[in-house]
Amino acid sequence: MNQLDYEQALWDRGFSLVCGVDEAGRGPLAGPVVAAAVILDPDRPVEGLDDSKKLTEKKREALFPLIQERALAFGIGMASEQEIDQYNILQATFLAMRRAVEQLSLRPDAALVDGNQDPDLGIPTQTVIKGDALSASIGAASILAKVTRDHLMLQLDQIYPQYHFAKHKGYPTKDHYACLAQHGPSPVHRRSFLKRWFQEHTHE
Repeated sequence: MNQLDYEQALWDRGFSLVCGVDEAGRGPLAGPVVAAAVILDPDRPVEGLDDSKKLTEKKREALFPLIQERALAFGIGMASEQEIDQYNILQATFLAMRRAVEQLSLRPDAALVDGNQDPDLGIPTQTVIKGDALSASIGAASILAKVTRDHLMLQLDQIYPQYHFAKHKGYPTKDHYACLAQHGPSPVHRRSFLKRWFQEHTHE
């Protein structure tokens, strides 16, 4: 299986600009959900693209500028903690994806989206389960989304050092829950993700 098979099938149908779309940060208790959209240049391939979760941090950081340099276009979109609480994580993820596509300097003809749900991007869209490992465009988007979000969590760690965001990036770890127990939630925590935690820790 070639990593450009999905793209090639769309190119063959006359879609010349195909963007891959993926997100990072659906599971954490804090911080935004971040999505990326990437239109790869078939003439300037990026070696080593894969599902960002399978790559080491060092490898992701190395690919991050390379993807931006070689892609025809890329866009990053986010949905905030407040939007996640307001709409729910799935709708907020779709919002971040639409924003990422809007940030592209070139208008894509079609999109390949990781997962099995169509985020309604306003262009022909094909969903691909495990797409970040199967499609080079989605893999590139997964790396941009993940590294962007990790960098953001490092910035939030500077503002809220007591939560150790640099360590767990907002994900629900034992250490993160211990920090919550000690300090309560910060302004960047997702209230909707902490409902059960709140019930257990507030004794009316």
